[in-house]
Amino acid sequence: MNIPNKITISRILMIPIFMILLSVPFNWGTLDIGESELPVSHLIAAILFIVASVTDWVDGYYARKFNLVTNLGKFLDPLADKLLVSAALISLVELDLAAAWIVILIISREFAVTGLRLVAAGEGIVLAAGQMGKLKTWIQIIAASALLLHNFPFSYIGFPFGTIALYLAMIITVVSGIEYFMKNWHVMKGSK
Repeated sequence: MNIPNKITISRILMIPIFMILLSVPFNWGTLDIGESELPVSHLIAAILFIVASVTDWVDGYYARKFNLVTNLGKFLDPLADKLLVSAALISLVELDLAAAWIVILIISREFAVTGLRLVAAGEGIVLAAGQMGKLKTWIQIIAASALLLHNFPFSYIGFPFGTIALYLAMIITVVSGIEYFMKNWHVMKGSK
């Protein structure tokens, strides 16, 4: 249990706090942002989501710099990312800020990749995330952050940045999923 793995676990532990901030109807007021309003509780949740997301870069950087990459970290890091982003996307659907079909497609890809990783783990193989998967995660984080902030600051000019970023995240998610399966299909073919 090294420092990068502890940082990853802290990211997982932030998820329930983030969910409470979005789910409980706190009456902390709202901020006018262009053509819409941003509840203060959503702003705090968005900040927590962004902080939790940045820990993804921090733990990876620290693990590589000090040669602390472990199989546990290779397993926990993508799991923490999936849990955090899935929690945000499902909450956005509940808040009517994201289309359910896009979120279902994104989460379905995550389940499929996790299933492949489980098959690989059963064979004693650890499949680390590739560069396309990392790009996918960051675009999902950017899209979720923009939508959690009710499209601030783009709401002032009427530009639907959050929605466009979500569509881009969906496309890259599907493409990276296909790439991941093509690259690692040997695990499925060779499994017992």
